[in-house]
Amino acid sequence: MPYTVLSALFLLAASPLATAWGTVGHATVGTIAQHYLTPAAQSYVSGLLGSGVTMASVASWADDYRYTTAGKFINDGRRTLTNRKQALEFLIHFFGDITQPLHDEAEKVGGNDIPVLWNGENTNLHACWDTQMVEKDAGGNSASVITAFSNKLITAIDSGAYSSQKASWVSCNNIKTASTCALQWATDANKINCQYVLKVDETNKELSGSYYTGAKPYIELQLAKGGYRLGAWVNALAAAA
Repeated sequence: MPYTVLSALFLLAASPLATAWGTVGHATVGTIAQHYLTPAAQSYVSGLLGSGVTMASVASWADDYRYTTAGKFINDGRRTLTNRKQALEFLIHFFGDITQPLHDEAEKVGGNDIPVLWNGENTNLHACWDTQMVEKDAGGNSASVITAFSNKLITAIDSGAYSSQKASWVSCNNIKTASTCALQWATDANKINCQYVLKVDETNKELSGSYYTGAKPYIELQLAKGGYRLGAWVNALAAAA
């Protein structure tokens, strides 16, 4: 009998979702994760999502929902294929969500209530971290841009700046202790709020200059973490199925 495992990060689903990472960020996490799937996990994902459907293509699907119900199971033969497909789609999304620092922060509703400027236009701090800064870093929002951006981060994971860190990112990868791992990852991301995101009051300030420059390394690090962790977690799910 396959191990019945609560989809990791559905502890987050007990409360309303504050959107974290925009389409580019979530697709980048999904693309990175897919790169690290084992052959068994590739088949596992295809069996749930459908042949030719990528993790990147469904990574933002959960943003259509403001509330979800905790308790969906991926490796549960009693659930329908549709149930398990949706569980995997939520899982892919939440692995991205939890690495966005402001998604793990209650201050000013995760930065949603901190008005700022981006290229002179009114927005809020959370939106800047979700979308504007990620798209500027990636160089746009097209599929080819996302692929190139993801490959850049994969290279950093494999042989670059992150190669010595990646093992620590998946030190918690036991699918039987999803809540413990999720809390560890959220705590890790939340530290960045003190280190940089909320270190200085940015209310009504322009963020497309020096603030963006300082944020860029954190954005890339967190997207890399999310993708690498997601790949490892899905590998573990596939092994337990």
